[in-house]
Amino acid sequence: MADVMRSNGPEEEPREGAAAEHPEGDGGRSRGRRSRERKGSFWRELPILIVTALVLTIVIQAFLARVYVIPSQSMEQTLHGCDGCQNDRVLVDKISYRFTDPEPGDVVVFRGPETWGQNDFQVAEPSNPVVGFLQGAMSLVGFGSPDEKDFVKRVMATGGQTVECCDDQNRMIVDGKPLNEPYIYWEPGRPDTQPDFAPVTVPPGYLWVQGDNRNDSSDSRFQGGGGVNGAVPVDNVIGKAQVIVLPPQRWQSISETNPQADALGAPAWQAGLPAGVGFAAAFPVLWMGRRFSAVIRQHRQERH
Repeated sequence: MADVMRSNGPEEEPREGAAAEHPEGDGGRSRGRRSRERKGSFWRELPILIVTALVLTIVIQAFLARVYVIPSQSMEQTLHGCDGCQNDRVLVDKISYRFTDPEPGDVVVFRGPETWGQNDFQVAEPSNPVVGFLQGAMSLVGFGSPDEKDFVKRVMATGGQTVECCDDQNRMIVDGKPLNEPYIYWEPGRPDTQPDFAPVTVPPGYLWVQGDNRNDSSDSRFQGGGGVNGAVPVDNVIGKAQVIVLPPQRWQSISETNPQADALGAPAWQAGLPAGVGFAAAFPVLWMGRRFSAVIRQHRQERH
C-alpha cells in the first residue's frame, strides 16, 4: 500500500512542474478558444437576431404604429408632401382608436371608402415581380411606398353633426357655428376662398374629413360626388398621425387643433370644471395615502 502511494508522488509532481513552467501557454490557448467560440456563437446567433427584429418590426407596424410617407400636397403645410421637396414621414399610432373614436382636429390615416375614387398616394406598380416583392416588404417595415388606397386628412365633424360651407367670412360651419382653423393653407396660384356646399349631416359611425391645403385637397367635399358619399366610416381609420419622424429638421408633433373648440366650446365655468374636480379630489387621495402609510408603519412596528 505504501509503495503505491509513493509511486503516485513522482508522477503528479512533473505535471505540476510542467504547468508551473508554462502557465501562459495554456492560458493563451484557452483565451484563443474562448475568443473563437464567441465569434462562432455571434455568427450563429446573427440570423436569429435579424429574423427576430423583422418579426417584431412587422408586429409593431401591424398592431401598434407605422411610418407613412406623405407624398400628397393636400395637408400642406401641416405635413410636407409637395413636388420637389423632401416628403414627410409620419408615425401613425394604431392604439389610440382602439379605446376612443377620432375627434375633430385629429389628423388621421384611413382607407378610402368604395365611393372615393382619386386618392392621395399615387403609386406606380413595378413591372418586375422581384422589385414588387421588395417594395411590398419594405412597405411593411415603413420604408417603402404607402398603400395607394390610404389617405391622410383632418377630421372636421363626426357622426350626427351637420357640416356646410361657408359663412360670410368664408369659414366652415358645423352645427350652425363657424370653425376656427388656424392651420388652413392657401396655396399660391389658387383661390383663397373655399367653395360653398349645401349642409350635410354626417351619418352615425362616419367622419367628415378635409385637407389643410383647403383648395388642393380631394376630400369629403368632392369624393363620391360630395354629400354623404364623401363621409368616411370610422372603421376605415387606420390610426392617428402623431409625430413627423423624417426629415430630421421637421421633427415635431402634429397639430391637433380642434376647429370646434372655440365655436362650440363650453361656458367658462364648465371649461374650468376638470381643474375644480382635480383640486377637490386631491384631498381625499392625500388623506388615503397618509392612512395607508400609517397602517404600514404600525404593521412593521408590531412585527419588531
